[in-house]
Amino acid sequence: MSAEAADREAATSSRPCTPPQTCWFEFLLEESLLEKHLRKPCPDPAPVQLIVQFLEQASKPSVNEQNQVQPPPDNKRNRILKLLALKVAAHLKWDLDILEKSLSVPVLNMLLNELLCISKVPPGTKHVDMDLATLPPTTAMAILLYNRCMNQMQQEKELTENILKVLKEQASDSILVLEAALKLDKDLYVHTMRTLDLLAMEPGMVNGEAESSTAGLKIRTEEMQCQVCYDLGAAYFQQGSTNAAVYENAREKFFRTKELIAEIGSLSLHCTIDEKRLAGYCQACDVLVPSSDSTSQQLTPYSQVHICLRSGSYQDVVKIFIEDNLTFSLPVQFRQSVLRELFQKAQQGNEALEEICFKVCACNTVRDILEGRTISVQFNQLFLRPNKEKIDFLLEVCSRSINLEKASDSLKGNMAAFLKNVCLGLEDLQYVFMISSHELFITLLKDEERKLLVDQMRKRSPRVNLCIKPVTSFYDIPASASVNIGQLEHQLILSVDPWRIRQILIELHGMTSERQFWTVSNKWEVPSVYSGVILGIKDSLTRDLVYILLAKGLHCSAVKDFPHAKQLFAACLELVTEFSPKLRQVMLNEMLLLDIHTHEAGTGQSGERPPSDLISRVRGYLEMRLPDIPLRQVIAEECVAFMLNWRENEYLTLQVPAFLLQSNPYVKLGQLLAATCKELPGPKESRRTAKDLWEVVVQICSVSSQHKRGNDGRVSLIKQRESTLGIMYRSELLSFIKKLREDIVNDITAEHISIWPSSIPNLQSVDFEAVAITVKELVRYALSINPNNHSWLIIQADIYFATNQYSAALHYYLQAGAVCSDFFNKAVPPDVYTDQVIKRMIKCCSLLNCHTQVAILCQFLREIDYKTAFKSLQEQNSHDAMDSYYDYIWDVTILEYLTYLHHKRGETDKRQIAIKAIGQTELNASNPEEVLQLAAQRRKKKFLQAMAKLYF
Repeated sequence: MSAEAADREAATSSRPCTPPQTCWFEFLLEESLLEKHLRKPCPDPAPVQLIVQFLEQASKPSVNEQNQVQPPPDNKRNRILKLLALKVAAHLKWDLDILEKSLSVPVLNMLLNELLCISKVPPGTKHVDMDLATLPPTTAMAILLYNRCMNQMQQEKELTENILKVLKEQASDSILVLEAALKLDKDLYVHTMRTLDLLAMEPGMVNGEAESSTAGLKIRTEEMQCQVCYDLGAAYFQQGSTNAAVYENAREKFFRTKELIAEIGSLSLHCTIDEKRLAGYCQACDVLVPSSDSTSQQLTPYSQVHICLRSGSYQDVVKIFIEDNLTFSLPVQFRQSVLRELFQKAQQGNEALEEICFKVCACNTVRDILEGRTISVQFNQLFLRPNKEKIDFLLEVCSRSINLEKASDSLKGNMAAFLKNVCLGLEDLQYVFMISSHELFITLLKDEERKLLVDQMRKRSPRVNLCIKPVTSFYDIPASASVNIGQLEHQLILSVDPWRIRQILIELHGMTSERQFWTVSNKWEVPSVYSGVILGIKDSLTRDLVYILLAKGLHCSAVKDFPHAKQLFAACLELVTEFSPKLRQVMLNEMLLLDIHTHEAGTGQSGERPPSDLISRVRGYLEMRLPDIPLRQVIAEECVAFMLNWRENEYLTLQVPAFLLQSNPYVKLGQLLAATCKELPGPKESRRTAKDLWEVVVQICSVSSQHKRGNDGRVSLIKQRESTLGIMYRSELLSFIKKLREDIVNDITAEHISIWPSSIPNLQSVDFEAVAITVKELVRYALSINPNNHSWLIIQADIYFATNQYSAALHYYLQAGAVCSDFFNKAVPPDVYTDQVIKRMIKCCSLLNCHTQVAILCQFLREIDYKTAFKSLQEQNSHDAMDSYYDYIWDVTILEYLTYLHHKRGETDKRQIAIKAIGQTELNASNPEEVLQLAAQRRKKKFLQAMAKLYF
């Protein structure tokens, strides 16, 4: 230790343990000694006292110069004080028992509200309306802590009237939130001192997916459910004094708590349950909810299973599970947890349990297929080497799990399909005949189906079992010597099933260790920025698998096979998460790009906005600042184009972090485009961003010249090169621009389009001319029956629009608006004249050279399209009576542009008409909003009536 460091250490140790009471919190705040203070054996002040003092200081009202009391200022000091209070609570591991006993209700309420705030819970949103399963783990856990506490605080008596009123109003909602939490099947995470520090950092310094990451203190699902069950039981028990029926709910929750404690153990760090008090609650519930058979009450299926497990009566567990296959009373998650426990015991050396594991797994598998779920990986593993005993037991379970007299056709179909698939997966015909000759098989399958299956199995040549999926582990599937390497490589090239790809690679590596199987196909291409990282993986099997999964996923995405691409990427993400944070981030980035493409090719084509989660992930990617992560340029390009296409201009112009503008050229270009679009309606001199955008594009399109001085001293031009001064290359700019799209399409509208299939299996066989004739005749007939149906009129207009008959299309678009607005005396409903319909009317007028009509219709859009309006007004070959339409324009910006345009052309008379239109008092910008809207509505009415007279 240096002398200087020793002096600092001596100075620190010589300070008093407890600073003066008037400034101790300032002491901790200014010198960042909170963690050191909390690590002391007996810190003084105690942690709960720190929380109180921090929050009291942060909530102190201020006094202005007129001696008026003001709310606490939202300044840096107060934000740090609130953060310190949260860090102390995190140090206490958010133990509500300690917090409730030591803090007053107002202070505890303030603390939990700050936790909600920092956990990104939207203010003003009812927790009962939020889907906990879709929230980030730390956000969901913050909501649970808040509602657990609210649910318990309502039982306190020493509360102020205001808080008591709020808590009573929230009590029922809190119970609903906690009940919803019991349905969660994922682990949650609660903030620690470190994650709170991360949240307080500059947003750009944290990974874009940090909100939904697994940072923080892990709370297992079982632990959370145990604590929530106990809290709900206590809440229901308190309510039982006024509603005796609620005691049944309390009893159910308390006995479920006991079962969960038996499952997770009583030494859990996150379950603070007084087991003696729990036992008292259970006894009280037995008294308050009497039953003629108290013994049967105690021996619920859960209890029976736990008793059997503790006593080692595993065959009885199998019997209970077989019986449950008829009643479906035990949750699937509970049955799976029992199987996991048995697997663990078997792996610890208890070989006798291997048979029990198969039997329990077989019971669970039959339950799964009856309820329409897929066969589990565990069953495929245990059934990899079938024998007579396993098949006999499987048939017994299937027979006892279905009541053929009462079972639905769906259950019978599921069971029949399962037995058939088991047969197809067996190589030994002896075992196939055991199943096909069984009474259940004969009952469920018709004679023709059975004979066809048996004949198929007889004719089948010996081959590797391709129907069984491999286990999760790489190395416990033996290689099949009956299949040569060439055949397996051919299957590897064709397969897009990640499980099958993994199995093939395991078998190939079992045959030879000298080959690099990622080189089998020259079609497997991985971007060079990724290949270096992937090929650096030491384990050859893992390297081949990661490379092939990624290459196949990218290929599927390129050919728009998005479902298979998602499966392949998900499998690759699961694999690399185990050993490489760098490749994990790579896969998250690729899955983001895939989700963007999926939306754009799917619901995005019909104009449906992307989900908010996707927009948040795009923002997170753009703001990500992780070192050494290989990044593909196309992802940044697609993300910015995505934000522009979905009008996220507010983010691009105002919210994008400054460092992104310096580091990401696509973000810079996107910001300039978004800002220019926003400023288009403004005066010309204010369009600074348009000038900036111009300069950026000019630089990109510039060239630089190389010169050389010859022996005679003359300078000669050698070559012109693309300038390196631009923020991106010209090819990149062109590629980016092509990703920006228009909204208008030629699809035919239909009122009930959602009920029809979205694709045709055999497209080549369809006679589209015949389809078109049929649709036209159908619409013509429908309009002859009901000529005033606006939906049919819009369809007829769309047909004419799609076949380039623009005058006829305008006729029907106008007729559709007229029939539902009393010939435009009322406003046309927005679901009739949608932006899509208005844009088609604009295009019709434009192609008919009625350019003034185009400009007027541009006002009808939800966001006025000034670009199209100004461009149309510049046309001088308009076929409509241009200046006679000026009385129908209500947007002053368009009228001002007309004035400028006529002045520039020297058209004095037309300029005066435009000036007269601007001067109408009802268009004065100072008028109330309702006056301006009324003026717009009046002009819409007159214009549409004039258009109708023209085209009807």
